[in-house]
Formats: sequence, C-alpha cells, structure tokens
Amino acid sequence: MNDTATREDAMGLWSGRARALAVAAALALVLAATAGLMPGGARAADGTYYVDGDRGDDGRDGMAPGRAWRSIDRVNAAAEIRPGDRVLFRRGSTFRGSLRPHGGAKDRPVVYGAYGDAGAPKPRLLGSADRSRPDDWVEVRAGIWATRPVAYRPRPGAVARDLTGDSWSLYVEGGARARCEVVDGLGPGGDRRGLRVSGEAPGTAAHHVQLSTAGLDVRRGGDYRLVFRARATTAVVPTAIALMRASPPWTGYATVRPGTRDRDRDRLKIAPEWSEQAVLFHADGSDPAARLTVFLGGALPAGTVLELAGLRLEPVECNQAQPLSVDVGNVVFDGGRRTGVKKWGRNELKAADDYYYDPAGLRVFLRSDGPPTDRARSIELALNRPIVDETGVRFVRYQDLDLRQGAGHGIGGSDVEGITVAGCDFSYIGGGHQFTDADGRPVRFGNAVEFWANARDCLVERCRIGEVYDAALTNQGSGVNVQKNIVYRFNTIWNSEYSFELWDRDEASRMEDIRFEFNTCVDAGYGWAHGQRPDPNGRHLMLYDSSARASGVVIRGNVFSRARDSLLRLHGRDWTKALAMDANVWHQPADVGGGAVLLWQDRALGRVEAESFLRGRGFDRHSVFDDPRFVDRARGDLRLAPESPARGLVDGRDAGAGG
Repeated sequence: MNDTATREDAMGLWSGRARALAVAAALALVLAATAGLMPGGARAADGTYYVDGDRGDDGRDGMAPGRAWRSIDRVNAAAEIRPGDRVLFRRGSTFRGSLRPHGGAKDRPVVYGAYGDAGAPKPRLLGSADRSRPDDWVEVRAGIWATRPVAYRPRPGAVARDLTGDSWSLYVEGGARARCEVVDGLGPGGDRRGLRVSGEAPGTAAHHVQLSTAGLDVRRGGDYRLVFRARATTAVVPTAIALMRASPPWTGYATVRPGTRDRDRDRLKIAPEWSEQAVLFHADGSDPAARLTVFLGGALPAGTVLELAGLRLEPVECNQAQPLSVDVGNVVFDGGRRTGVKKWGRNELKAADDYYYDPAGLRVFLRSDGPPTDRARSIELALNRPIVDETGVRFVRYQDLDLRQGAGHGIGGSDVEGITVAGCDFSYIGGGHQFTDADGRPVRFGNAVEFWANARDCLVERCRIGEVYDAALTNQGSGVNVQKNIVYRFNTIWNSEYSFELWDRDEASRMEDIRFEFNTCVDAGYGWAHGQRPDPNGRHLMLYDSSARASGVVIRGNVFSRARDSLLRLHGRDWTKALAMDANVWHQPADVGGGAVLLWQDRALGRVEAESFLRGRGFDRHSVFDDPRFVDRARGDLRLAPESPARGLVDGRDAGAGG
C-alpha cells in the first residue's frame, strides 16, 4: 500500500475524524448585507475572505482579491465570518499581530489558508515588532543601544474611567483565603475611597486570589493606563494584571506581569509607604464589558493588608505604532542568521547581542559595537504573546501558513476541539518570560503548537518546525481535563529543545488516543535557545511528570536523530500500560550527549542498554538503533537515502521531510 491516503486509512490513523472535519458539500443560505449577494438577498454561508498585507484595505468587504482586507486586526474583528468560511492570506505578504480565529462547526470548519501564486512564499504571520530602521535605536552609553523611548499622552476626547466606585469582587480558590472591603479615608491625604484586601493564606498559583471589576469598554489596538495609589503592610508584587473577558473562555486582551525579575529596579512593588503606580496595556481584542483582574495568588503573604485608592483607567496614545508592551523573548537578526541572548538586567550586557527588556520603560537595551542596523538589515523583536491564540475555539483548519518570531506559542490555547494544522511552517518561536519561581529564577516558555488542557480531535500534519524554545509539538495540562484523539504525523522537526512533549498532572484527568507517528526529528537542543536556558534539556521525546490516567499513547514510525542530552526521557510513572512504541529509528552518535539514548528517571542509558531496557518492557521490538542516512542532512534534505536501514520500516514519512 504505497498510496499515502490508502496507507493511512488502513492503519486506522483517522478513526473517522477526518471525515468529520471535512468541509460539508451542502451550502446553507444566510442573510447578508455585503457585496457578493446571491439572488434573493442571501450569500453562500461558505464565503471566502481575502487578506493582502501589501495592497489590502480594512475598509473593504474582503470578498475578492481586489477588495482584500489588510490586517490581522480586521480578521479578528470580522463578525461576518461563519462556519464553513475561508480566510485566505496572500502568498508573499507579511502580517503582524496575534490571530484570534473564529470557530466553525463540526462538518464545516473555518479555514485560515493562503491564496495567490503557488510559487510565492507562504504568507508570513509574524509575532514580532520590527526595529530595523536606524532611527529605531539610540545609543545610551558606549556600546549600549536602546529602542526609542516610549511616551504616552491622554487620548484626545477620551474620558478616564473612575474605578473607585465600581463593584469589585474577590475570588479565592486552591486553599487561599482573603477578604476585601470598600473603605473611605485612604490615600496619602486620607481623603480617598478605595479597597482593603486582607490576606490570610496566599495559595500557590496566580489565579488562587483574584481581585476584579467588570464592565470596561476596551477596543482592539487601544492603549490604556491603569493608575492608582497603593500600600501594603508587607511588600507585594501582583503576579499579573489583565484586561480580559468577564466570562468563559476568559480570553485575555492585554496582560502585564509585574513580577518580572528586574535586577535594576522593582516594577510595581507595593511597599508600606503610599506610592503612585501605573500599568500600561495594549489591547489586542475588543469588548464593551471587559474585566480588569489583579492576580494576587502566591503574591499576597499571610497577614498582609493591601490598600488601593484612586483607581482609574485612562485611554492613552503612544508615540510608537507597535510599542513593546509585553516581554521581548528573542531578538532575531536577518531572519535568524543571529539571535540575541536574553539577560535580566542592564548591567549584564557584556557580549555582543546580549539584550535586556525593561518592563518599566517598555524598551530593549542591546550590546552592540556600533549602530545595530549597521550589523543587520532586519531586526525583529519577538513579543510574548501567541501568534495564534485559539483558546475556546472549535473546528478550525490552518493551512499553508508561515508563523515566525513570536515569543509565546506559535499556535496555542486551551479548551479546543476539531483543530487541524496542515502544511504550516514554524520558526523562532518562544523565549518569553512566563513567571519567576520562588528562588528568583525566571522561567521562559514557548511551543510551536500546543494544545493545553481539554483538547480533543486535533491533527497536526506535514508541518516544518524549527528553532523552538521549548517543544515543537505538545499537548499538556494541569487541573482536571481531558486530552483525547490528538494526532501528530508526517512533520519535520529540527533545532527545537524538544520535538514532542507530553504530560498531564491531575490524577482525575485523562489522556486517550494520542499518536505521534511518521515524523522526522533531528538535532534536539541545537537551536538558538539551548545555550541560554537555565534548564538545558535537549531531547526529542519528553514523557514525564504525568499523573493523569493515560491509554492509547502511540509513538511509531518516527526517526529520532541526535539530541544534545538524550533522545528520550521517561519519568514520573510506569508507562508500560499506557504507551506503545515501535518501528522507530533511534540514532544518537557516541560523541553527542554521552551517547545517551534514554534518560530513565535519573539514569542515562546508551544504545545497547537502552535497546535492552525498551524491548524488555515491550517497546520498540521492531525498531532500528542506527543512523537513518538522509539524502543530504547538511542541506536539510531529510528524506531517507536509498541505502537507509529505515527503508521499509517507516515508509511514507518522506512526503514531509524534503529540504
């Protein structure tokens, strides 16, 4: 069975899901008030919208290439997109921002794809801010350059929202205990009304203590400044402050994490003396009734009294079109010829391309002997937000897109169903600051495709993924959730810290029918991030710390070649009942990672010992432990050579492994 489709059906990979996700042939008619009307005043429900980053105009209707929209913001705002519709980005165009897809229906997904000359590059969706012009940088001292200062002013005609009289609520969970009351006589002059929060038990996660108010009018692309006075009997740094949706799926429109480790100064550190505080937001979504949430879980020590007065939210304007309002997790020069090395204070910029993101001033400081633009034609600052945020979305297909240079996830979100990612490229993903642990160590993150908690019926196939801070592909979660029927196949992965990561940490959760098959994975831990991680861990497979009930996890027909630490890590549970592994190619040169094929708990096992260990547990009885011999590895042609020992074992995988 050499025909790929026949072979896949015969092996039972789809389990009926592909047919459920196919676009239905039948068309429904709906009323419309746009161009392209059908006779009788209705248009086909399965409409097509075009987006052209060069010649488009967001004031058009988007329903023909000559009437294309221009921006991701317009796509996000398109209430007219319905199940079965297609949103097509022009090949050769570049788009910036964070896509928030519209969901479809089970038999009629919304498709985000490409149009135009088939020989042109895939449309690029960038999660970065461009700082490639000489006037984007100023020299602040010898050898240290910084992005231009950011300045804000009140938006003309806009009125600040006084939050003091609003209805505030305090939510606690996870063993946390706290109380909140509205009181008079606060502030430095004792003449303000405000809030008094008394902490009794802080909890262990940010969401365990939430102080919030709702009903705020937030507009996409708008800048907002939260201003207030504060004091606390014990120093407090809120874990996060967010403008977000007031109901499930709790979409975030803008989030600031004041707990960012900053050795030069403390940002939003609320001390015993009254101080004026300001927090800036850049909203990437619109909501007439948004919620403002101050996350205090793990940050409000027991016995601490926190007082807030004079709270107001001001619409403001910025002097920059794309301010660095979130952490910069990577600096990418000339498309990846060099990358920056993230530091956590300005005094640490010692070597060329060391950089520091200043969360208070919203600036990047960079070590460079001469103007940065003399050393690179393009400089992209990767921003800490997902390129595609699909939280709460169902039945969407992403096809033939090129996602680059985002410091969060490439595609990520929780509570998803019926997601397909096909023929997409991912590169220079991740590196954003996620949180700072109790020991003061900053933790960074970022996966190319992540399904987080409550994900089912998802497929990632024939994608090319490289240069990822964490995992190229992963489904993971915590708290009670279900991850079911997720397939990763025919993908080519290189220079990612992990090729595939799998875990779920609640005993009441379930992982069922997770399949990683016919993928080509090379050079784990050889990417831009490995050398600057506080936890270098270059491995192709990371199966660890997973307490959820698991069944039907299949890893077969893959090629795993070279990893800095080991090809596979098994940890935290007995995988023998949940996992099936077979027909894989395992290749770890003796001079790489000490020749370790497997890390079992804390034991590193070489080729002979690993082969015996795996086969003794019923794994990889038909696998090959040898060099797969690619056509031209140095040039990125990862098809199997005619003399490869893997031929006949993993046939069919070459379709996604070309250069």
